[in-house]
Amino acid sequence: MLKKILTFSFLVLTSLSVLSCKKNENVLLIGEYGSLTGGTATFGQSVHKGVKMATEEVNQQGGLLGKQIQVITEDDQSKPEEAKNAILKLIKQNQVKAIIGEVASSRSLAAAPEAQKAKIPMISPASTNPKVTEVGDYIFRACFVDTFQGEAMAKFVFEKLGLKKVSILKDIKNDYSVGLADFFEKTFKQSGGEIVEIQSYSEGDIDFRAQLTSIKSKNPEGLYVPGYYTEVGLIARQAKELGLNIPMMGGDGWDSAKTLEIGGSAVNGAYFSNHYAVDDPSPVVQQFIQKFKKQFHEVPDAMAVLGYDTARLLYDAIQRAGSEDAGKIKEALASTQNFSGISGQIKMDEKRNAQKRLVILKIEDGKIKFADAVNP
Repeated sequence: MLKKILTFSFLVLTSLSVLSCKKNENVLLIGEYGSLTGGTATFGQSVHKGVKMATEEVNQQGGLLGKQIQVITEDDQSKPEEAKNAILKLIKQNQVKAIIGEVASSRSLAAAPEAQKAKIPMISPASTNPKVTEVGDYIFRACFVDTFQGEAMAKFVFEKLGLKKVSILKDIKNDYSVGLADFFEKTFKQSGGEIVEIQSYSEGDIDFRAQLTSIKSKNPEGLYVPGYYTEVGLIARQAKELGLNIPMMGGDGWDSAKTLEIGGSAVNGAYFSNHYAVDDPSPVVQQFIQKFKKQFHEVPDAMAVLGYDTARLLYDAIQRAGSEDAGKIKEALASTQNFSGISGQIKMDEKRNAQKRLVILKIEDGKIKFADAVNP
């Protein structure tokens, strides 16, 4: 019931904001779409907090192009079809100048063709599948791609953890999971390792015992699960129940407090690649964490950091463009060099992908700790 009330309130506020915006020419409209509800709700909620924080900062400093920024946010309910509907509403009804979204690659891939068709710049905070920016020249991302993430994790597992035989359990209907599994497998084999078993599941599944039993029969030394936090915790618990006591590894889709909440002690000793580390001693990172905690009363996860970085990156490009013209904003985004984000220095490459470092984290005693860093 609480979710329904919050959703209703959100929709009412959004509608009121739109009506208000249409009457105010001193407002710069930016669109945002994400999973505020549904199976991966923490992704969208965290990004939204980061975008909100960045927007308030810029507005307090005078705004952009002499105007205050107003972000119109649409909830896609963690569904690709709703992501498409959300971006169409932002473009046609709200007439936004640029769009931030989505985290999940499948949902970005569903929505991006509409932004490209309308020639409205869209920048994803965290969609790592390479196909996302291949949609067209108006589509950008503020994160690394799975080619880099899969390769980095495969080398870490082979070289740093010393594992030579690994199994993979991937979400067969998820572009992110399938792509990341492929890049991991390719690099792990090239390094001299062996993939002894590949099993699959679908988002929403709750019983993985059949796949894990098959995996256990091949005696792997580690298990790579490039999925989302909703399934990872359950997989870890069921693996332990079956006596599969090997390290689990994954990607940035693990980044949520839910991974620890659902997985409990079963995820201890697991590793996953990510965009930032909470225990990074950098003053920039620690100051951001303190400011975020003061505003939202929680430690930011990577999606919150990426939401903040994405909004600041977009606003920086609009400022450099000196115009609300979509084509000029696109050109400014494409020419981004050495942007200082909380998640690191960002340089946009020729395919509109952010070039930036990756960190590998370890779950230990119920806490997530820095383990390694890899530069592009």
